[in-house]
Amino acid sequence: MRPSVVIGAGILGLATARALQRLEPDRPVLVLEKEDQPAVHQTGHNSGVIHSGLYYKPGSLKARLAVEGAAALKEFCVEQGIPMDVPGKLVVATRDAELPQLDRLLDIGRQNGVPVRRLDPHEITEREPHLRVLGALAVDSTGTVDYRLVAAALADCLRAAGGEIRTGVTVTSIDTVKGVTRVRTSDDVIEAARVTACAGLHSDRLARASGIDPGVRILPFRGEYSEIVPERAHLVKGLVYPVPDPELPFLGIHLTRGIDGTVHLGPNAVPALAREGYRWTDVVPRDVWESMSYPGAWKMARRYARTGVQEIARSLAGRALVRSAQQMLPDLRPADVRRSGAGVRAQAVTRAGQLVDDFLFLRDGRTLHVLNAPSPAATACLPIGEHIARELCAE
Repeated sequence: MRPSVVIGAGILGLATARALQRLEPDRPVLVLEKEDQPAVHQTGHNSGVIHSGLYYKPGSLKARLAVEGAAALKEFCVEQGIPMDVPGKLVVATRDAELPQLDRLLDIGRQNGVPVRRLDPHEITEREPHLRVLGALAVDSTGTVDYRLVAAALADCLRAAGGEIRTGVTVTSIDTVKGVTRVRTSDDVIEAARVTACAGLHSDRLARASGIDPGVRILPFRGEYSEIVPERAHLVKGLVYPVPDPELPFLGIHLTRGIDGTVHLGPNAVPALAREGYRWTDVVPRDVWESMSYPGAWKMARRYARTGVQEIARSLAGRALVRSAQQMLPDLRPADVRRSGAGVRAQAVTRAGQLVDDFLFLRDGRTLHVLNAPSPAATACLPIGEHIARELCAE
């Protein structure tokens, strides 16, 4: 029997493989991963936040799957004994002009079924004594978890049910000839019943190599984090987010107390010089050329020029990042902050320079390409995997 093949052992690929197993328990499932272990890239380099679904357009796939996914993820963590913390988060306004945005977010959250409420000044101080803000929303369903542990548990579940994960396997293309779908790797050809391509940072390349015009290009954005030194970590009790710019898909510089107690500050969002470029010194000429030669990249750059300059300044000058955080947390000092890790976001951009803000899937016969899986993809991985599995199996 030909297996269902999933390309990519990030958290979304593993969740999809698990869903395929449950939908067709008699069919083998094979996951192919180019690295030597699962969850190396986006899954292993994110903020660890279990998102609530507060920000997303009511009725959108992101909104529905975020709320459903957060509940499912928490249940999975309890079942698997994965540590998590659900302290809730505050979304704060530091300027008078931001207060109407709090009202807008309150309405969106309620439409999405998110437990959100306004706090009075006393409640703000009680929850976060060191904040100095004009207003805040409380979102009590927001939490933190180590998504690498979630991915490891999904991999264990997959193997326990008879699935296979092959690491060190690079997929070069997918094609269908005479009704047979074939996955071509650097040294093998695998015949598959159906294929899900969760190739993340390389999703558009795999689509093009498979003869499909994805209509977008992946532009890598590096999100760099700093952390507050342990002796000053008491300044933040939970999670604190600024009011986001509704014109941008990024949520701004926020403060996140992780599952290990470390308080992270960030991320910024700067163009990466490699699709897997976690440092400024990581440069891959092909990746740079593909970004620079794409018309959509230049149109996007013109649209967000001012924001881009600010983000690069935060990357190159640590004090700029601290100044952003001081708008919420004035007691924070430059000496309190040190560099931490970074992640790279696979951002799909259209030829018109628009940042794709929702999940983007492209079906080609018995193959489904995941071309954009932005936050809250990790939070929503379980229902997204079920959505993909149902779509693929509905022939």
